[in-house]
Amino acid sequence: MNFTAQKFRQSIAHLKNNFIYQYYKFRINTPRTPYTILLKPTSYKVLFILSHMRSGSSLLTHLLVNNPEIIGFGETHINYASAEDFKKLLMKLYWQGQDFRQLQDLKKLKMNHQYIHDKVLHNNKFLDQSFLESEQIHSIFLIREPKRTLVSIIDLKPHWSEDEALGYYTHRLATLEQYARRINSKKRSLMITYEQVLNNTSLFFKELQDFLKTQEGFTENYQVLRTTGKNHFGDSRENITTGQIVREARKIDFQVSSETVKIAQKAFDQCYQTLSEYCRGINM
Repeated sequence: MNFTAQKFRQSIAHLKNNFIYQYYKFRINTPRTPYTILLKPTSYKVLFILSHMRSGSSLLTHLLVNNPEIIGFGETHINYASAEDFKKLLMKLYWQGQDFRQLQDLKKLKMNHQYIHDKVLHNNKFLDQSFLESEQIHSIFLIREPKRTLVSIIDLKPHWSEDEALGYYTHRLATLEQYARRINSKKRSLMITYEQVLNNTSLFFKELQDFLKTQEGFTENYQVLRTTGKNHFGDSRENITTGQIVREARKIDFQVSSETVKIAQKAFDQCYQTLSEYCRGINM
């Protein structure tokens, strides 16, 4: 009897999941244009975090998607060859990024968000950068000072040498400069530092709401997602699972050389200068 009941529940769950999948697939893929879905009168806007590893991007993602007008869950690892790939993003966010376990979860079928969100931390993810020029694309450039960043990268990837971490960091900052020049719009691009998120939070939230034109503001507390703290999606360290901004840095018991920091600082300063020229910033 118990086995029969279990099989019945599994069958019901399979039917439910298949219905939801087909529902999302039909609404997303019926219109051919990349930013629209069926039965939604307005087009989506795409909100990218363009950043580097260990920049605080997972924290920023959680602060963003806690707003009901934004849907996302972290790094999707989509390779974007054209705007058509935003259909893949929509399917990942709505189908893979949400749970349907209670009756109230059915409200997620509305698909009425203003922004769909992804974060991109690696240079090989934009196979063609031309879609960045679209008016539907909004980008938040997030960078972090090099000394702590490099230590944190090596802590995350202990098989990397100091030179490998430095190479990743400097090349990524140079690519972020390329993106900013390609977008060339202060209306659609905002640059911030991790330190501003932590130390000037209220001002950052005000600027963020004004930049995105959301009806609701942003708060220091956020909902922990099904992907929070999981490898592959973003930060797997324990601070991200607290559901709030944690300002005390985690202790890491090693340092990188002063010469490495010097090279990285030069790349950071150059990137900061370029982003300040091409992107909107926070007026301190």
